[in-house]
Amino acid sequence: MPPLVQYLIRFYQSSIGKKIIVALTGAALMGFLVAHLLGNLLIFSGPEAINGYAKKLHDLGPLLYVARAGLLLFVVLHIVCTIQLVKINRAARPQKYAVDTVRQATKSSRIMIWSGLTILAFVVYHLAHFTWALGNQYHDPGMARYWVEPGVHNVYNMVIDGFSVWYVSAFYIIAMFLLCSHLNHGFSSIFQTLGLATPRTRQPIDLAGKLFAWGLFLGNISIPLSILFGIKS
Repeated sequence: MPPLVQYLIRFYQSSIGKKIIVALTGAALMGFLVAHLLGNLLIFSGPEAINGYAKKLHDLGPLLYVARAGLLLFVVLHIVCTIQLVKINRAARPQKYAVDTVRQATKSSRIMIWSGLTILAFVVYHLAHFTWALGNQYHDPGMARYWVEPGVHNVYNMVIDGFSVWYVSAFYIIAMFLLCSHLNHGFSSIFQTLGLATPRTRQPIDLAGKLFAWGLFLGNISIPLSILFGIKS
């Protein structure tokens, strides 16, 4: 086995390696979330803006599928390494300190795994709803409402129709709340894991994490809420 492969295996198997993987994949996924939100907010600029954005992504062809595969790999690594770290920490923690440790944990950190798994379930549902068009007619060639031209979806109408269903919007908003609770804790954890947090910078980093997480929350839920309340149609 080549030395590089052996090193990577040892790195992955170590606790510090798993922590670094969680931090780096988390940072990459946060970057994606920002880009994804900025793209989605184009719906407020009208059909041409968001449909044009969607067409540019579609025109990437195979590169789009490579990017999606990379994101999926990051999500899987992030969740798997997080679960493994929790198991390692529980096995190493003396029983008499277990109760005190749980009490000292923040609400966000206590539900990190469950919120992460819920978010993963939501991502699958979101893809099934809009990308794979399961349970709807978004990919039906006979539904002119969902096509700008042959092969090019009318994403504007897909989003409007999707979020016009109250329980779809409700599930989306709940998932966004869990996501931002997850990010609120994860943002500062990235800096701490990478050695970028100090006693002097910890408070500003925590504040930046809150602003980042809840800014994403407000931005994302503004779309379904505006559709449900008839502001955008």
